[in-house]
Amino acid sequence: MDSNELLAAINMAMTEMEEQPEDLHEVHLRLLELLDQLRATGAELPSDLVDLERRLAEDVEGMAPKA
Repeated sequence: MDSNELLAAINMAMTEMEEQPEDLHEVHLRLLELLDQLRATGAELPSDLVDLERRLAEDVEGMAPKA
């Protein structure tokens, strides 16, 4: 996937998180995968996505996010 496709997939995951909050764990895992793919492209992640990743790791998984 290129950066635009990854950002679109992240947007879809955010929509799903709003529509089905009971599936936050699954959405969080998908978001982690997509963000890792975006990092692999060398793209700089938007700060709001980095913050979201951190908050989900703390709130949903009860752990500190990976560096």
